[in-house]
Amino acid sequence: MEFQITSEKHYHETMVVIYDLMNKGEANLSGSEIERLRELTVATEKFEDKVLGLKPVKQPDSIPEVLELFMFEKRISQAKLADELGIGKPKLSQILTGKRKPDVAFIKAIYYKLKVDPKFILEHI
Repeated sequence: MEFQITSEKHYHETMVVIYDLMNKGEANLSGSEIERLRELTVATEKFEDKVLGLKPVKQPDSIPEVLELFMFEKRISQAKLADELGIGKPKLSQILTGKRKPDVAFIKAIYYKLKVDPKFILEHI
């Protein structure tokens, strides 16, 4: 049976267990503890999305929006993202502002390095 969080109190109790497991360090967790952590985090994310409303209201509608969200989530700069993708900073800037269309090398980079869904890419190039 799938673990479910039923109240905010239960959510806070679950978060304490998650933090306790995380504080042990990944190398110090047993297989059953890793599985338990996975189960708790999945349930926590569902509760946060559905009950607490922490899921982003707007999903990205374009490749530049996906990149902006990625930079925000990873707390990285545009220059750092360009380095990670193996492209020039001016090229990334032009793609983000819409002055340049993504080329094949760029599309391959966001697919392989950022794991952007290929269906999304095809629908938005």
